[in-house]
Formats: sequence, structure tokens, C-alpha cells
Amino acid sequence: MRLRKRLLNRVTLWSVALCVLAASPVSVLAQDPSGVKEQLADRGVTITTPYGVVLSDLDSGRGHRGTYSGNLNVQVSLDGDRLLGAAGLTLFVDGLWVHGGQPSAVLGDAQGVSNLSAPPKVTLYEAWLQYNVFGNKFSALAGRYDLNTEFYRAQSAGLFLNSSFGIGPEFSGSGAGGPSIFPSTSLGVRLAFKPKPNVVVRGSILDGAPVDRPDGSVGAFRDRDGLLLVSELAVLNRAASGDRMERLRFRIGRASGLPPYDNKVAVGGWYYTATFDHLSNVDTNGTPRQVHGSAGAYVVGDASLFQSKANPRRRLAGFVEAGLADGRVNRFGSYVGAGAVATGPVTTRPADELGAAIAIAHNGSGYRDSRRGVGEQTERFEAAVELTYLAQITGWFAMQPDFQYVIHPNTDAKLPNGRAFQLRFEMAF
Repeated sequence: MRLRKRLLNRVTLWSVALCVLAASPVSVLAQDPSGVKEQLADRGVTITTPYGVVLSDLDSGRGHRGTYSGNLNVQVSLDGDRLLGAAGLTLFVDGLWVHGGQPSAVLGDAQGVSNLSAPPKVTLYEAWLQYNVFGNKFSALAGRYDLNTEFYRAQSAGLFLNSSFGIGPEFSGSGAGGPSIFPSTSLGVRLAFKPKPNVVVRGSILDGAPVDRPDGSVGAFRDRDGLLLVSELAVLNRAASGDRMERLRFRIGRASGLPPYDNKVAVGGWYYTATFDHLSNVDTNGTPRQVHGSAGAYVVGDASLFQSKANPRRRLAGFVEAGLADGRVNRFGSYVGAGAVATGPVTTRPADELGAAIAIAHNGSGYRDSRRGVGEQTERFEAAVELTYLAQITGWFAMQPDFQYVIHPNTDAKLPNGRAFQLRFEMAF
């Protein structure tokens, strides 16, 4: 009862604060009354400044505490056709400022209850040049690139705040410093080919380590980095109307500019060429044995389950995703996630979304053996159950209350199950 009252009080306080913000002069700025942004867009220069904030109320074995975390992106897209008469050419640059606390540091979970949270920093997030030819049947991209904007992506899963619904933890936790995803990306090349209108084949070759290294240094293609090779085959149906997406809030880090689809099935695989430490196999001196390469595979399914004939914008979608990784060198050897999203659950609010999902990450054999070796009792999996509601307040402002119940946080047998109530809001200027 006390927990429910505490959450209710915090929700009321946060809601009042955000409503005041929505009515403030910031709204005038977001609406661009001078029309400067529209004039620039007509000339081929699109500027977007999305800002996302998560207020978290966390309750776990580490105590009860609240945190604040936020992301500010400054994105500039240049249309080569309008600027230079070079059809199919696009330049994109995205600067990122991550600030605030980290909810998972309080809750103690491994998957990440907030996909906006990361160590504070200011960085160049993406900077790439893309060239599309043959009627957009072939696309080449080179530069600093977030592979999760296209690979291992389910449209419906983008609603949820848990990081595993963006990209599975068996892949996001791989490599020396993680793959080229939020918040640290790598340099590389991506090629895409559309043999048929609803079939896309993608492949990417990236530096095996991010530009922003875990030790705080900055570098690219160092001797021991190796390469990260990623490929995906996606079959999808783009019969969905663009109206369904036009009023939704900007999905930070989720390539909201891609055309929507009704159904999608994708199969992908990845491989690192570098050498990694075995998690549990050591020599007589206690030095981890070396394993050449690290690989994994994943499958994503996203489908429209129901659509109202009277109001096509009201629909129910569902997704499933699963992945495998080399358990010798990766913490999580497998992952499975699933969820459902209802768009327009209230007839008077057609752009709102209601969703429920579950993400389950299983420890790999190497990690389990390493914990046994030091006498630690470890659960086999961590599961996060999430319930969330997205309220589109205006065309530029959205509010999203979210609740997550985490079972076996960090698979630590000593930690009790945790609860995270979060309130996320996003603005796009």
C-alpha cells in the first residue's frame, strides 16, 4: 500500500511538471512559428532536435531511489538532390549529449530498464554518407553508423523502454566494447539491396570496437579491434498507411524515419574477427584461454494482428524476437522477447499506444561456470515484464508512464526481484 501511494504521489508530481512544460514558451519554439525549419527543409536541410528524459522510481534489494536521465540529439540531414542536384545522396550527422543517472545502477539489473540511459558524455553519435541508386534498389552507406537503426529492429518493440526490446542483450553485450549501437558507434560500411519491393538484404562491415572506447580513449581500427560483420534478410509488407506513424513521437535511436510496415520477418547473423578471453577456461597460471572469433544469430517477427475496419488507425500488433550467441565469450548465450502493442486503445486518442512485453536473457555456459568457480550462486536467467502507455500530448510532445518488474536482477541469487516505475517524455524541436 505504501509503495502504491508513493508511486501515485510521484506520478502526480511529474505529470504536473510536464503539463507546465507543455504549456510553456518551449511549445512556441517547437512549433517553429517563423517557419525557418520548413524553409531549410524545402532547400534540402532538415534539422531535428529530439530530447528525451526518463524519471525513474526504483525499488530493489539495493534500496529505494529515484534517478533522472536524459538524451539530447542534434541531427542534421542534407538532401543531395535538392542541394546539389545529386539524386540519391544523403549526408546525416547526429550529435548526442547523454546526462543524468543510470537506473540500472540502482536496480541492479543487467538488461537495462531504460534505453535512454548511459554513462554521461557528449559525442558524435552518427555521421554518414549514403547513396541510393537504381530506383532505391541499392544503397551504400559509409561513416559512423548505428546498426540498430536497421538491423535487429522490430517496429512494434520500439514502444518499450527496456533496452532488450531495441536489440537483444546477447548481441548488445558482445564484443570488446559492444557493437555499433547507442551510445557508442563504430566506423564502417553498410550495403543494402532490394531484389523485390518487399525484400531487403543488408550487410555491414564495421570496426570491431566503438570509436569511444570503454577506457575513455578514442580510436578506430586498432590492431586488436578486428571487424564486426553483420548481415540480415528481411521480408516485409509495407502496405501500412503513413498516417499511423506521422503523429507518433520521435523514437530516439529507432530510425523513426523509415517507412512503416504491417508485417516483417527478419533473420540475421553477426561475427567478430577478433580474439576474446574465454569466460571460464583458464590455463595453469589463471590466464583466460583465447577464443578466436565470436558469433551469433537472431530472428525477428513483427505482425499486425488486428485492424479496425471502421478506423484503420486502431490496430493491434505483436512481435517476437530471439537470439543466440557464443556462450564461451559472451555473458548472455540466448535471449527471447515478445510483446503486443495496441494503437488507439482509446477512441478519442488515435495516436496513443498501450503495450505489454517480456524480455528473458539466459546466461551462457561460460558465465555460469565462471560464477561457480568463485563460489557465487547464479540464476540461469533475468526476465523483465513491462507494461507501458504512450500518450501523444501534441505533435511535438509525448508522455509515457512505464512499469517494469524484473525477475532475478543480474541473475544474482542474492538480489530480490525489482520494480521500476518510470515516466518518460520526449520533445522534438
